[in-house]
Amino acid sequence: MNRQAGYTFIILMAVIAVLAIGLLAAVPVWKTQIQREAEEELLFRGGQYVEAVRLYTLKNGGRFPASVKDLIEARCLRRPFPDPMTKDGRWDFILQAGTASPQAPTNRAAAGGASRANASRVFVVPEESLSSVDNPRLIGVVSRSTRASIRLYRDQETYDAWLFFYGQSADSEPEIIRFGRSDK
Repeated sequence: MNRQAGYTFIILMAVIAVLAIGLLAAVPVWKTQIQREAEEELLFRGGQYVEAVRLYTLKNGGRFPASVKDLIEARCLRRPFPDPMTKDGRWDFILQAGTASPQAPTNRAAAGGASRANASRVFVVPEESLSSVDNPRLIGVVSRSTRASIRLYRDQETYDAWLFFYGQSADSEPEIIRFGRSDK
């Protein structure tokens, strides 16, 4: 009996080793698939914010919302969708050019309601800093994640460069002014 138990133990160890090697090969494939699914969700959720801003401007005579709360109260967005690329789900907000920020003076001439956003220059402001912006005009969202993406979106390779905003031009990327940063 001892000999047979020894053979069974060796066979069991060989099966476990083969399974472990198989799992080691499968983990990167699973991680890639999970990231691809998160990218699809990012595209969907970003598009939901763009559509919500478009509807808000139609309902409000070209005026832009000051926050996500405005979009929800106007029934343009069902609920705040979290950023699927970050653990905390928080977005950075894209504000229309002409919105005041500590890095840019207020352009009062551009402050009047417009039917489309100025897509040549946008401000990116973290949600927690939105209250320090004078007269914010929310036009979209961008992920906070600086991770490299699997797919290219508008020739951009990191999620923090995947901009989703109302008035976005298919032909060119805007100048991005990041709140409190001058490196991007």
